[in-house]
Amino acid sequence: MTADEADWWRDAVVYQIYPRSFADADGDGVGDLAGITARLRHVAELGAQAVWVAPFQRSPQADHGYDVSDYCDVDPLFGDLTAFDGLVRRAHDLGLRLIVDLVPNHCSRAHPLFQAALAAGPGSRERARFHFATGRGPDGAVPPNNWSSVFGGPAWTRVSEADGSPGEWYLHLYAPEQPDWNWRDPRTAPFFDEVVRFWYDRGVDGLRIDVAHGLFKAEGLPDLDPPGPVGPMRLRANPLACDREEVHDVYRRWRSLADSYRRPRVLVGEVNLAPGRSARYTRPDELHQAFAFAFLTAPWDTRAWQSIATELLDEGVRGGAPVTWVVENHDVVRSPTRYGGGARGAARARAALLAVLGLPGAAYLYQGQELGLPEVDVAPQARQDPAWSRSGVSRDGCRVPLPWRRDGAGACGFSPVPARPPWLPVPAGWGGYSVETQEADPASMLQLCRAALAVRRRLHLERVLTADNPVAWIDDGDGDGRLAAQRGESFTLVLAMGDTPVRLPEGRLLLASGPVTNEGRLPPDTAAWLLR
Repeated sequence: MTADEADWWRDAVVYQIYPRSFADADGDGVGDLAGITARLRHVAELGAQAVWVAPFQRSPQADHGYDVSDYCDVDPLFGDLTAFDGLVRRAHDLGLRLIVDLVPNHCSRAHPLFQAALAAGPGSRERARFHFATGRGPDGAVPPNNWSSVFGGPAWTRVSEADGSPGEWYLHLYAPEQPDWNWRDPRTAPFFDEVVRFWYDRGVDGLRIDVAHGLFKAEGLPDLDPPGPVGPMRLRANPLACDREEVHDVYRRWRSLADSYRRPRVLVGEVNLAPGRSARYTRPDELHQAFAFAFLTAPWDTRAWQSIATELLDEGVRGGAPVTWVVENHDVVRSPTRYGGGARGAARARAALLAVLGLPGAAYLYQGQELGLPEVDVAPQARQDPAWSRSGVSRDGCRVPLPWRRDGAGACGFSPVPARPPWLPVPAGWGGYSVETQEADPASMLQLCRAALAVRRRLHLERVLTADNPVAWIDDGDGDGRLAAQRGESFTLVLAMGDTPVRLPEGRLLLASGPVTNEGRLPPDTAAWLLR
């Protein structure tokens, strides 16, 4: 194996698949592994080097797969292990590497080990695998500490003991159906070592680690001081529940395991921390990648983007790994809507895509981002997100099934005909965003994405660009909202974030997210790549 093959992840474009919403092969209204396998050529033709498939393991689906009851099996909703093996073969036949999700911070309440803990009772070895504690107050009716759940409400649920009496409480940083593992118990690490080996031996090329900054909690589970609720989806607001020093030993352990394979496997972390803390997870003997989340909340502003990009790039150098850029995923509002909606939001989403693909490092694209899908306002009665009832935050709007065909049959080609209704309703006119519609339009987001990935790949193969190119910011002092970054000796990225067209620097125009003006200027909300 060459060094380039081993280091493929350093500048890869990875396409995230949310299984429920990618493609439904059996007509039950929910996407599945067979649907992914049948539609995987779309990802290969897009130009991605790998796919990340969100959880499909056995689960009661309280949090759509992030509540795992068996880490080494496929939930029947999505297929079985034979179907998974077929997906692995198909991905590799298409030249795609496959990354799957691992959820080590918590499991499902239905997991056999948690069920055994419930049955065993207070003080048992079975309960020591999780975080059980006696409540406070004279009758134990007050939770053991003041921590809040990321999904809203308290992070503790009280159980009924075998005799029916109110008993201990257990910790769940997310939904009550998702009890947290106790990583201080000596049995937890070996248990997950076997899970990691299972999927690596099955042929996967990498694991994406959910809540990678979680796992360990402060010893003794003390109160958060000052007390206060954790904002929805913001675990890092509770430093007692995440980013503990002991977690790095887990990733050193898994990195050694990943490197032991003839084709080394990859570890990707969901590390939602400030860049300086996140970079510590990608030291040479830990995770290969950690998502750079800062652009998910950044305003459309030149100073903000330059400041964020500079910090991420600087911390990436210190952490030892290239930046892993992302502007969309399954937990946040779609970028066309986040950037203002309508035509302007769509233009900004196109420009943002070109911007992150033009920066050094790797990039993750979320399914439908290549189609410019907007956020869908799912009716409250149709929402499925467990966070909705607890915090008023719903992630359903970015999880609506992908439209494959222009006509509305089978939820625009998501399901065969006839089929049950899709698990989330597809809005009227959704087919206008479909793959079929955009393949026929040379100016579509799909065609822009394909072109960008092709140019990016060529420039990397020609060594014009590398994953570690230094970036020099070009500041002309015009104050017109232009963000310009030079990579290496000849490549320039320009982003117009103001309200007036901006001057393009010297160079041959390789690609732009929209038409340039007759005077050769870049219009507002447009990005361009140039080569000198």
